[in-house]
Amino acid sequence: MKLKSIKDLLLAQRIYLALAALFITSLVVSNLIFQKFFSWDFFGMYTFEISVGILPYPITFLITDIISEVYGKQKANQVVTGGIFASLFSLMIIYAADFVPATTWSPIGDNLFTKVFGATGIAVFASMMAYLLAQFVDIQLFHFWKKLTNGKHLWLRNNFSTFMSQFVDTFAVLFLLCSFNKIEWELFGTLLLSGFLFKVLIALLDTPFLYIAVYWMRKRFDLDANDELKFEQINNETQKDVSSTEAMNPVFAENKK
Repeated sequence: MKLKSIKDLLLAQRIYLALAALFITSLVVSNLIFQKFFSWDFFGMYTFEISVGILPYPITFLITDIISEVYGKQKANQVVTGGIFASLFSLMIIYAADFVPATTWSPIGDNLFTKVFGATGIAVFASMMAYLLAQFVDIQLFHFWKKLTNGKHLWLRNNFSTFMSQFVDTFAVLFLLCSFNKIEWELFGTLLLSGFLFKVLIALLDTPFLYIAVYWMRKRFDLDANDELKFEQINNETQKDVSSTEAMNPVFAENKK
């Protein structure tokens, strides 16, 4: 796919960086706030009992689906890898902050800080293991359905890949947290059902946003159903265009001499 100008290339790169930033922020924050739980009565049909850490987490799957659809599997995997390093780096900062003693006048003392962030290491480990498995399952299934449907039925690959990966993620992270005694085993079934159903609900609700984002980007960058933005190819083509322009422009030719 050939972009029309360097301006298009820069815009495509900026959008990718913005999506990556939203992805990494959502992932890191979900690991920091997971210890607070709340209940939500869904119109009297079902009462969700879930961690607040789940709130930003579905955003990560929406973003990887957008990147997978527009930029391809490789770029989606790069964002996932970036999220891993960001989470590990945030964990190092938290451990360093927990290690240094608080002053006598500090508004937040050592005990309170440790109580809030002390379980972050286990949370990050559990989240990373579940997250790695779930995200790669999501990306693989997304492209499997894309190939199978020949680039059609975006809603199908978005929801089918997300449903499976969200179940894998919810099951794995709860299993690990229960194994490390951070959550009671008797809560496993309730939290698994609530967490999975909540993520499925969000996945259904975010489908229109996926369509809007993909439609706008396809229209803006003149992409067909199976086209993807390839930065390496675009950079090479842009360099050729620039070289051709310089060769035909006597001012550039004179300056090179």
